[in-house]
Amino acid sequence: MLTLNLNSNQKTMNTKTIFKTLIMCAFLITSFKVDAQDWANLKRYQAENAELKTPEKHENRVVFMGNSITQGWVETRPEFFKNNAYIGRGISGQTTPQMLVRFRQDVIALQPKAVVILAGTNDIAGNTGPSTLEMIIDNLASMAEVARANNIKVILCSVLPAYDYPWKKGMEPHIKIPKLNEMIKAYAAQKGFDYLDFFSAMNDGNNAMKAEYSYDGVHCTAQGYEVMEKLAEQYEEKSTDSVSHIVSILEPTIVIVLSILVGLVLLSVMMPLLGLLSEMIA
Repeated sequence: MLTLNLNSNQKTMNTKTIFKTLIMCAFLITSFKVDAQDWANLKRYQAENAELKTPEKHENRVVFMGNSITQGWVETRPEFFKNNAYIGRGISGQTTPQMLVRFRQDVIALQPKAVVILAGTNDIAGNTGPSTLEMIIDNLASMAEVARANNIKVILCSVLPAYDYPWKKGMEPHIKIPKLNEMIKAYAAQKGFDYLDFFSAMNDGNNAMKAEYSYDGVHCTAQGYEVMEKLAEQYEEKSTDSVSHIVSILEPTIVIVLSILVGLVLLSVMMPLLGLLSEMIA
């Protein structure tokens, strides 16, 4: 009888253990599914996007797409965005495939004149799994081409310098980031997109971020963002000057062409009248 009681107790304990384990597994699976359903974190900006009105006719709306560096830019220097028609759509930790998933919602649907894409460092860190430099370029290219298809000007940015990642050591960003930047620059030149170089101004000479521009070697301080803002403003001025220069070159030609067209129109109107007048005199 004693043996039977022990076996019964053991069966009860085993049943309880199995039941607890099943409950724990169900909880973990459910939690995983909830996160996995919004892998690209589409919900992050849905409410803010809904509140945005259609841009006014002369509004130069620009969307900044990126990761924690872009998110931190908005949080650290909000006046840069508020004083301009700039909209930040950065999400901490994100990689280019995640950004590509939410690109239509967080960029195209907002109808900007331009998009500034600053991305790729988290891909090198392997935040969403192993990624080659070619895979990063493919995702950047997809975003850029979707933007162009929707008449949105594209500015592709260099990835900021980083010697190592505090959260993922040994990924050699100091070697990979310069290579990626060369690829981005070459792609931009090939396809006619603009390229904004932050890397050169923020590099300490060893492919690491200058100490005063970063608090952890990857993310920017306010001083670092000020440098980026100056470069962005210089780029904008240069673009404006280029357009003005082109207009100034074309303006005399346009005047001449219009004059010729007006002359041809007048001639076409006058010829029948002259013919009629000749007949009347004869």
